[in-house]
Amino acid sequence: MGASYRQFCPVSKAMELLDERWTLLVVRELILGSEHFNDLRRGLPRMSPSLLSRRLQQLSRAGVVERVEADGQVRYRLTGAGEELRPVVEALGVWGTRWIPDLGDPDLDPKLLLWDMHRNVDHDRVPPRRTVVSFEFADLGPRLARWWLVLSPDDADVCDVDPGDEPVALVLTSLRTLTEVWRGDRTWAGAVGDDSLRVVASRDVAGALPGWFLLSPFARVPRPREGSVS
Repeated sequence: MGASYRQFCPVSKAMELLDERWTLLVVRELILGSEHFNDLRRGLPRMSPSLLSRRLQQLSRAGVVERVEADGQVRYRLTGAGEELRPVVEALGVWGTRWIPDLGDPDLDPKLLLWDMHRNVDHDRVPPRRTVVSFEFADLGPRLARWWLVLSPDDADVCDVDPGDEPVALVLTSLRTLTEVWRGDRTWAGAVGDDSLRVVASRDVAGALPGWFLLSPFARVPRPREGSVS
């Protein structure tokens, strides 16, 4: 647990645990369904493994997370106390969407974007077979420019190397454009309309593709009107 604020206020006592760097984002990942250490790392790609391990230990000691071993695997799950943080994290997400909309280039991360997209697939809409969608980001270097989502009716995975299947669609865009579409800052149709996003696919697939993804849970949060911040 972090340094004490030396205040009896319950807000200060809670923040002694929660305001350490990355802590609430670890809780966010657990809320979103990640249970294995490697999945938590994929949702927090810029967090070191050693720091993630320390944060999990701290949250476990505080009674927020439980470590479960079964069948040779370790899972991390929120306790009842941890689940009570769900509305706190959701409220922070809503507030950040409304009042901190600006994205700097350092905020953009293809690993995190594709990881978020893969866990928000509408599996009722994807084809009833293994389906690969390829993404190419024109604004990134060769090492990070190409990504693949492998979809099926009950699963999805992210690949940074070619999975070997012929993609049914190639999405050509910039990392910023796709991030803005994912966040709900702009629409897929609008990005296609101004040619900042292009889909190379059959007409049927190109028309269905946007419906395969459910977008960010905060995409529909209403934004304040321009000039309303004072």
